[in-house]
Amino acid sequence: MSNGTQSIDRAAELLSLVVHADEPPAFSELVDETGLTRSTASRVLNALERHHLLERDHDGAFRPGPMFAAYAARHDPIDAFVRTAKPVMAWLGERTGETVNLAVPHGAAVVQVAQVDSTFLLGAVNWVGVDVPPHCSALGKVMYAHDALPLPDDPLTRPTDRTLADVASLKRELARVRRLGYAETHGELEEGLAGVAAPVRFRDGRVRAALGISGPDFRLDESAKDLGDLLVAEAERLSHLLGSRQPGQHGNQLSNHVTPQLGSTQATSVK
Repeated sequence: MSNGTQSIDRAAELLSLVVHADEPPAFSELVDETGLTRSTASRVLNALERHHLLERDHDGAFRPGPMFAAYAARHDPIDAFVRTAKPVMAWLGERTGETVNLAVPHGAAVVQVAQVDSTFLLGAVNWVGVDVPPHCSALGKVMYAHDALPLPDDPLTRPTDRTLADVASLKRELARVRRLGYAETHGELEEGLAGVAAPVRFRDGRVRAALGISGPDFRLDESAKDLGDLLVAEAERLSHLLGSRQPGQHGNQLSNHVTPQLGSTQATSVK
């Protein structure tokens, strides 16, 4: 057997063991099961990880990578999308401590499909299934700015005095969103509530989702720019995992860190 064929067989065996395991197997389990040396197993597993066929959980055990979710997205798009996004969302939650939201457009509305709860008592609200006017939310502004939602008609509903009053004002705000790469809201849905969001592109390069952070304005207002830049980088990471090759503000390159689920150390807080 040639070295090339042997390498393929080793990779296929390791991949098959992980995919068919009831629980994510640890490195030592895979070494014992295959009889490979630790150095060989490590080399092959790292290659599978680099190509997104495998990834590691918080405990370092191996599980199928985002490549499987991208394939499954053709058949069950929302479920596969959420599974792919969860590691990025979890990292953002650990980094910021704030509520992390994932949303998709549906008709003329924004539907939140997943959430990572805030670690703070103040701000821990479950937004999944909550009906929010898109022009009052950072997630909705992202959708409008990138033509994922049709613009609303005047007059706009105004839950607070800070809510945008008309479509002309909304269009000016959307130009700012496109320039910055992210959207913000400050007391526009409810007094004291702030949000930041960035666009997520799918395989066709179009914006079809938004990744956001929400919380009280006394925590988010001063850090909005840092959070916006962080969200842009992570939304581009997620877009890359979903197969998009459309360059964004960060050139669609992976940001400097690697999420814990993809095998890295945790980052420091930006709170």
